[in-house]
Amino acid sequence: MVRGEKSVIAINSFLPFKQKRYALNHLHKYRFIFISPEMLALDEVKKALLTCSIALFVVDEAHCISQWGPDFRPDYLSLGQIREELGSPVTLALTATATPKIREDIRTALKMKTPDEWIYSVDRPNISLKVETASSFTEKVHILKQYISTLKAPGIVYFSSKRLADELADEINSALSKNIASYHAGLDQEQRILIQQQFLHNQLEWVFATSAFGMGVNKENIRTVIHFHLPSSMESFVQEIGRAGRDNKKSISILLYSKGDEQIPINLLELERPSLRQINDFKKWHRKVDTPADLEEKIGITDIQNRVLQYYISHERNDQYWADTVFNKMTDRLTEKYVKISQIVAYAASPVCRRRMVAESFYETKELQQPQCCDICGLHLKEFEMDEVFEDKENIADWKERLALLF
Repeated sequence: MVRGEKSVIAINSFLPFKQKRYALNHLHKYRFIFISPEMLALDEVKKALLTCSIALFVVDEAHCISQWGPDFRPDYLSLGQIREELGSPVTLALTATATPKIREDIRTALKMKTPDEWIYSVDRPNISLKVETASSFTEKVHILKQYISTLKAPGIVYFSSKRLADELADEINSALSKNIASYHAGLDQEQRILIQQQFLHNQLEWVFATSAFGMGVNKENIRTVIHFHLPSSMESFVQEIGRAGRDNKKSISILLYSKGDEQIPINLLELERPSLRQINDFKKWHRKVDTPADLEEKIGITDIQNRVLQYYISHERNDQYWADTVFNKMTDRLTEKYVKISQIVAYAASPVCRRRMVAESFYETKELQQPQCCDICGLHLKEFEMDEVFEDKENIADWKERLALLF
């Protein structure tokens, strides 16, 4: 339901088969249809949509077209083709983090020739910025515990590791008696929904999460966002700290940094690209196996690498040079991502205004002077510390009842 509008449907993997079948056969009854690019790419879904007259085609989080592209969610890159198949309806692309290059990628991928553009500053004046340097992992955990015990909740702590998010959530819960849960793609669907609902209704003080907890989370009163690990880019960083302070009240972003932290995102990048031998093996075997899992096991690639190569086999000329072309394209993407990691390292290590560095990474040049700007310009952390006990102000009834309503 969207603000009282009842003719709404979300077509996703949560829908039982019968409800999904009914929805696809009656799409014309709905005013708003929410759907992921992956679901939209399915033939049965496209056929159902062709029976409707689409008045507005909205792409939320449109930066995914460029920021991840074929490296993570290749179906975002197919939205332009699907848009044309649906009759090229009026299109609205939305994102909070779009550099000039990302905007160009969005226009190209969605096949928008001369769209009107409304561009606003990425600066969020009510979010103060701080970097805390730690000499070791142990010290970083100690600093995190101090912040969890003193800073205002609700809050999110971002990790690159699912295992570490789980372990530290348990450890700090026990040590500080806080209401903390961990959230990542390794949890089952019901558990993820439960944690989201508990956090949205103030039953959790903190969520220790990977980047899986981000898009689609709209909670106005998040006061603190902490990054335990280094984000992979300035765009990701701005997206994640943008969860804070949506009520325009004072909030804070804290990045915990130890020298060498950049090695984690660099190592993850190296895992993204299959070897030239694996790419050649993919070309040889991709039509000869029964399931994606069989292919991944046979040639030793991950599911993400498989999705990327499936994208390229459909979109690159399949000739004797295909493997070399794909390997070179993936290498170029890696080079771009190394540059993005260097930007966030510069943010963590630089002695100049943090806010200015964020703005300049999005090619903004205006002067940004304000109180409580960042730890370089002057920041009084006391203003972000708890002044009252965190409470569940909404008095939500039994969580099982709420969860049942979602299915």
